[in-house]
Amino acid sequence: MQDEKYQYKVNEIYGKEMTMSNKLLEIKDLYVDAEEKEILKGINMQINKGEVHVIMGPNGSGKTTTANAILNNPIYMKRNGSILFDGEDITNLKTDEIARKGIFMSFQSPEEIPGVSVTNFLKYAKNKITGEPIKIFEFKSELKKYMEELNMNPKNMERSLNVGFSGGEKKKNEILQMLVLNPKLAILDETDSGLDVDAIKTVSKGIEMFKNKDNAILIITHNTKILNSLKVDYVHVLINGKIVKTGKQELAKEIEENGYSKFK
Repeated sequence: MQDEKYQYKVNEIYGKEMTMSNKLLEIKDLYVDAEEKEILKGINMQINKGEVHVIMGPNGSGKTTTANAILNNPIYMKRNGSILFDGEDITNLKTDEIARKGIFMSFQSPEEIPGVSVTNFLKYAKNKITGEPIKIFEFKSELKKYMEELNMNPKNMERSLNVGFSGGEKKKNEILQMLVLNPKLAILDETDSGLDVDAIKTVSKGIEMFKNKDNAILIITHNTKILNSLKVDYVHVLINGKIVKTGKQELAKEIEENGYSKFK
């Protein structure tokens, strides 16, 4: 009965096409607490392969909590609901197991790791995901190609990960990781925050390079700048832990013009 109620809600929001077999991520009636405070209050979402979804909302609405709940960050406690990925229940899997199944998440404030080069970090991460040995010369050639596309200095591949990088370089480095690791689902949490117009265009270019009919992207943001250069399929407005409206790209333009006041 609960699954039937969920599917009815999904069909009501997205339309009948969302029942197709190419669905990648399903979030069902998800309630999540953080530091003993209720943050998410019954989230329902479904993402198909080949789609770009956006979660928008003011600060403190639960956007980052949603991303962390998908990856099962232990700081966030699930009280109810489930998360399915590619048909498999991943609700209670460990974060590293979820990552190996093909979910990638970029961070608002990427960590600096002294002594570990960008190349070695990515080589290790890709090896853990694929389980196959990495041919270093081919790998470096791939890195260089992507870095040039993202207007990054190829010399940065030998620098310690994010150490001494500007804010824009750190965000581009997150997009570089996405391209190299090639996940099934990329979750980009506030990747556009603090970036100038040129950097946002470069990040948008990296997203366009990544997306195809077999993967999907979930962008989390509180403004619309990054969406100006992207075609998105669905925009979800998250207010006070609930998705209060779902629409097409035009919804983002409405928010840009009028803000969130009408949704509160």
